[in-house]
Amino acid sequence: MKFISVIVTTYNWPQALRASLSSLLDQHDKNFEIIIADDGSSDETEKLINEFSKLSPISIRHVHHEDRGFRAGTIRNKAVAISTGEYLIFIDGDCAVFPNFIQRHRYLAEQGFFVPGNRMLLAKSFTLKSLNEQRLLHNQSIVYFIALWLGQNINRITPFIYNPFSFLRYRHPNRWIKAMTCNLAMFKSDFFSVNGFDEDFEGWGYEDSDLVIRLIHNGVKRKEGQFSVPVLHYWHNDHDRSKHDINYERLLSRIKDKSFIHANQGVDKYLL
Repeated sequence: MKFISVIVTTYNWPQALRASLSSLLDQHDKNFEIIIADDGSSDETEKLINEFSKLSPISIRHVHHEDRGFRAGTIRNKAVAISTGEYLIFIDGDCAVFPNFIQRHRYLAEQGFFVPGNRMLLAKSFTLKSLNEQRLLHNQSIVYFIALWLGQNINRITPFIYNPFSFLRYRHPNRWIKAMTCNLAMFKSDFFSVNGFDEDFEGWGYEDSDLVIRLIHNGVKRKEGQFSVPVLHYWHNDHDRSKHDINYERLLSRIKDKSFIHANQGVDKYLL
C-alpha cells in the first residue's frame, strides 16, 4: 500500500480544525493526502484551509457543499470521490492525532478489514482553554496526559497502552458498535463495494454505523485498532438530534436485512 487519503470532516469550528491539521502535518509518515470534507462551513473555515494549504508539504484539498443541515455522509462521499489514495482514514475535524497515527494505521491496514480506533475525550473547560490558546497537544508526553487525567481534563489514558499481540485484533470480526468515523480506516475498494455512505441518513446519527454494518454483510471484517491508534477528541456541543429516531429505525432495518449492502444514494454518483 503506497498512498493514504485522510478524510477530515468539519463544520464551522476552525479553531478545532487548526489543531487537527497541525497534528496531521506533524506525522512521521508523510505519504498521504488530506481532504477536508466541509459540511457547509462559513468563509472562516475556508480561510484557515487556504492558510494551511500554502505552507503544507502535504496536499490539502477542500470539498464543500452548502449548509442544509447535518449531511456528513454526503460530504464524505464527495471527498472520497476525489481522493487519490487506495486506503482511507476518516477522522473528525475536532480530533487531534499523535505523530505515529498514519504510520500505525498503515501497519494495521489489511484488505477485507476495516479498522476502528478509539478516542480520548477532553473536558469542556480544558477544550476551550487549549483551543483559545492554540495549545498543541499531540506532541505532549505521557506524563502531561496523566496530569490531565488526574485533573479530570481527559476521560481516560488507557488508549496510550500499545497492544503488540496482533491475534487479539481479530476477536470480534462482526462487531459494528463503537466503529465511528472520528477514527475509522478501510481500503477504498471495500468502501466502493458497498457504495460508501448512505445519503438517506440525513441529520445526526448512525450513518457511520450503517456503513460498517453493510461492510460486514459484504464480508469485510473488523480488525481492532484499539490500543494502537487513539485520537484526542475535543469536547463539543451536541448536534441537533431531531432525526435520531428516523435514522435509528433505518439502522435497525439494516442490521436485520443482510441482503442490503449497496447504498441507493451513495458515492457512485460522484465518480467520473
